[in-house]
Amino acid sequence: MLEISNLKVGYGGKIIIRDLDLRLDKGKILSVVGESGTGKTTLGLSIMGLINERAEKGIVQGKILLDGNDINRMSKEELRKLRWSRLSMVFQNVEDALNPLYSIFDQVKEPLLETTLNNEEAEGKTLNILEMVEFPIHRVKAYPHQLSMGEKQKALIAMAFIGDPEVVILDEPTSALDVISKDSITQLLKVLCKDRTALLITHDLSTAASLSDNMAVLYGGCIVELAPTSSLLSDPRHPYSRGLIRSYPDMDRAKDLQGIRGRAEFVESGCPFHPRCTQAIEICKEERPKLIMVSQLERRHSHPQQRPESSIQNRVSRYIACHRGGVIPLLEMRGLVKSFGKFRAVDSVDLTLFEGETLALVGESGAGKTTLAKTVIGLLEITDGKIYLEGKKIAENGTNLARENGFHRKVQMIFQNTRESISHRLNILEAVVEPLNIQGIGSEKDRLKAVKDVLEEAQLPSDDDFLNRYPHELSGGEAQRVVIARALILNPKLIIADEPTSSLDASVQAKLMKLLNNIQEDRGLSMLFITHNIALARKISDRIAVMQSGKIVEKGPSSRILASPLHPYTKGFINSASGLNHSKL
Repeated sequence: MLEISNLKVGYGGKIIIRDLDLRLDKGKILSVVGESGTGKTTLGLSIMGLINERAEKGIVQGKILLDGNDINRMSKEELRKLRWSRLSMVFQNVEDALNPLYSIFDQVKEPLLETTLNNEEAEGKTLNILEMVEFPIHRVKAYPHQLSMGEKQKALIAMAFIGDPEVVILDEPTSALDVISKDSITQLLKVLCKDRTALLITHDLSTAASLSDNMAVLYGGCIVELAPTSSLLSDPRHPYSRGLIRSYPDMDRAKDLQGIRGRAEFVESGCPFHPRCTQAIEICKEERPKLIMVSQLERRHSHPQQRPESSIQNRVSRYIACHRGGVIPLLEMRGLVKSFGKFRAVDSVDLTLFEGETLALVGESGAGKTTLAKTVIGLLEITDGKIYLEGKKIAENGTNLARENGFHRKVQMIFQNTRESISHRLNILEAVVEPLNIQGIGSEKDRLKAVKDVLEEAQLPSDDDFLNRYPHELSGGEAQRVVIARALILNPKLIIADEPTSSLDASVQAKLMKLLNNIQEDRGLSMLFITHNIALARKISDRIAVMQSGKIVEKGPSSRILASPLHPYTKGFINSASGLNHSKL
């Protein structure tokens, strides 16, 4: 129906959209989502042929084909005849889109003035469309400043649909509305867009979820992911898509909101997202990735080793622009066993921790959580199975293969018992700098600066008085922050946090968890968070794995595990979780 190829758009000397390819199928709604400034509205205006009219020194290159006819090559007269009849748009800024000097009735009727309808027929059709969008008929002669935001939005929608267009562009149709008005507009658009081709431009993911069949994620003027809407929202595959969804407030989500590190900016070369990406490699800075089709199965089998988790995933095809094929597995355990004699403390565990995510490992004391952590970090040798880090085998069948090869620069652990984590013989400076000394990193001056920087990042003092203190002179919260600083000083990619707040009071625990969340967001860390407190896991994790007697009995997105647990042990564990009974307060 509408096909865009090699689209390049710029104005004011700045390129906004680069080499974009997109197809709108007949009778389908495609949503384009992304942060403000990523080029969404520019895309809509380009399709309408309005860039050169609205922007100084506008550049539009490439093809925008409507039933084979290139909109980009049409004359002004051809565009004038096309707009509102075959192609229309609901503009984003209501205040700018409506003329304050004309009544709503006259403005909605205006697109019909170019048709063969007489005035009486045009007025009748105007009343019909205003009734259809549930605009209060007794207010049709009102002016824009006399209307509510919801009424203005309905007027714009009526104007866009009055010519019965084949293709409609909806630019942020619900962004400025309250939840009740938004729901009303969304239901209205469902009716109006039925069997019609539409492009929905929005940063409101709930509107996109309600209206669109497919979703394209736009960043830096490039599409980074394209998939069926439900699949993309439930399993985002590009690092930017995942960050965007994490940032969106959702009644069904358990985890606290988490933003995307850095800020959006256009880059001249390489992947547009690479300055903010947690898994960028050298090619990401140099070469722009192509949007290619991948399957769900390819993601789970990016390494030749068979991954059992893939079998439970839907095989949904999608398009991704990423040199690494989307979010990559960082840590993988396959058939992991740790035995003490005949007792299996860890029994055939299969787990994957993806780049930049938090996986909570929950279960009662004695379930094997800490044993698993110590086995992964290398303090205990595995009895059987395999462990992979970034796709490379680091342990297999009782043998540590690559612990000496920079492993501990990438993986660090925060231990459960703070007092045993750092030697009482070392002062704070000596304890925090020790990993740098072991790894032989930097000069003495560089190491001292690194210690002070990481202490400040952990919200601790960095003056000489604090550096010369010993662990017994600190509070529990301060000691745990020192342990965190020590774990972070090598700039690892993965933190294994074993009950890091179990000995702290609730106030200190809350502050510490906020600190860990902020550090993870700023650094792009992955975290294996071990806890027996499922309420705490709910607030911090992307996914939860439930452990019982050394086995993983259930795993999945945190919201799903908590709302619809499947295993009897998980149900009982959640039901036993402590909570405040507000009805008795």
